[in-house]
Amino acid sequence: MKIIRHPSLSRLPIPAVITLGHFDGVHLGHQHILKELVSKAHELDVSSVVILFEPQANEYFAQLQHRDIPARLTRFREKINEIEKQGVDTILCLRFDQDMAALSAEEFLQKIIFPYFKVAHWVVGDDFHFGADRKGDYYFLVQMAQAHQFSVQRVPTFVLNDSRVSSTAVRAALAVANLSLVECYLGRPYGLVGRVAKGHQRGRIIGFPTANIHLLRRASPVWGVFVVTIKGIGDRVLKGVANVGQRPTVNGTRVLLEVHIFDFDEDIYGHYLEVDFIHKLRDEKRFESFEALKEQILLDAKKARDFFENA
Repeated sequence: MKIIRHPSLSRLPIPAVITLGHFDGVHLGHQHILKELVSKAHELDVSSVVILFEPQANEYFAQLQHRDIPARLTRFREKINEIEKQGVDTILCLRFDQDMAALSAEEFLQKIIFPYFKVAHWVVGDDFHFGADRKGDYYFLVQMAQAHQFSVQRVPTFVLNDSRVSSTAVRAALAVANLSLVECYLGRPYGLVGRVAKGHQRGRIIGFPTANIHLLRRASPVWGVFVVTIKGIGDRVLKGVANVGQRPTVNGTRVLLEVHIFDFDEDIYGHYLEVDFIHKLRDEKRFESFEALKEQILLDAKKARDFFENA
């Protein structure tokens, strides 16, 4: 899959089937849209193209208005990995800034899309909008399609057990630690990914070493202590227990994912790990002493091991 950040006019526009959106979480609804995109591209023998914005438009406007920024389900790298699994050929990632926000829907097509892509078909979701004041929608595209000789397909809402699958629904399920429902919405366990960095090695003092991953997020959609599985060390799927939070007992100030891998003692600094959340054990809390924290950590590990044994 090709990732384009700066489109080039050095060649003729690329024949393509297009879709545009946030695709945060790449849940089953998103996957349904992407399958339609790829299928139509194969049928027409053209490229399948997903257009993304960084930052996401809602993040940009939230920051302008000094509102809390919604917790992303997936960072950019996680998102593109999941989109690639759907067989997409190309991602065009555009910077969302003041100039982009000011473009009308028609200006966006004329300045950003048509110079670089010969659009054969456009696939949209049921809540699709773009352009200044969100005036670009399915009906707008249908009007533009007549003049520019492309077709438009609207993919209906993806419903699971009478519930609409959406990024908002996934966040709501994560907020109450309903990880089985989250897995249903995503078609996979929810996970966080990142590179293992050196920490203060306090865990080694108590015989409980952890792989420390800085999440590089303004907000995390999950907090607390979880039973987890870990991928990224060879082909193995390892088991463990993890904490996501700011570590109040040791006066932590940034969000950190700390993972203890069971029955494991290898140097994995620099490894890129995928940590999937299987079951929540408890919320993060502040303990009166490091000794009390140690006792709780050992109890958490025992509960996690028991969970795997009884699963």
